[in-house]
Amino acid sequence: MTLKPPTPTTPADTSKKARRIVWILMAMIVAAGLIWYAVFTFTKPAPQVTTPADGGQLVRGDSHRVTKPVKEQGQLVEFLDFECEACGSIQPFVNELKQEFGDKITFVTRYFPLPSHRNSKTAALAAEAAAQQGKYEQMYNKLFETQTQWGEKQESEAALFRTFAQEMGLNMTAYDAAVADDKTKARILKDVADGTALGVTGTPTFFLDGKKLTLTTKEALRQALADTAK
Repeated sequence: MTLKPPTPTTPADTSKKARRIVWILMAMIVAAGLIWYAVFTFTKPAPQVTTPADGGQLVRGDSHRVTKPVKEQGQLVEFLDFECEACGSIQPFVNELKQEFGDKITFVTRYFPLPSHRNSKTAALAAEAAAQQGKYEQMYNKLFETQTQWGEKQESEAALFRTFAQEMGLNMTAYDAAVADDKTKARILKDVADGTALGVTGTPTFFLDGKKLTLTTKEALRQALADTAK
């Protein structure tokens, strides 16, 4: 039996073996990485899904439209607080604008009682209870006309507001029931929630055709309405 001498190892063979080892090591590293990723992915907590906040609705079906033009050319929405001095100050002017532009612009009022005003929510309840008997505007005007009598008081003025309702000839049983009804309170709180979502932080705040107005003078408001009513 003749023995063949061993085949000599060449530099090329050595290089080939080294590359093979490198590829094997890289494959092991990749495999380990894939295993780690799979374990991490399936064991980590599921991400929290955040539901987008309600962006608010400027006007709702039950919002108080105090003018009803046959052919609407614009819509002015006011978020107000019956105890707010600025609201009380501008209210006569807003009534003038209703007379001037009410045949073209729909005026909408929404409640936004501020927490710092002790009787603002109570006043809103009185207005909404009156609204349920078709006397919203009468109570609206009465509350602003008498604001200096009851505004900034720390005790409840509910009895005074009830007197206003009696003077208007409202059914007092129905009025009292409406004031105490959680649905009436929820109606007001919905206005507040919409206003907050829309960026209302104080009163009065006006929106003209969906755009929040930044006004420095009463005449600027009149001009904005005039431009819309053209």
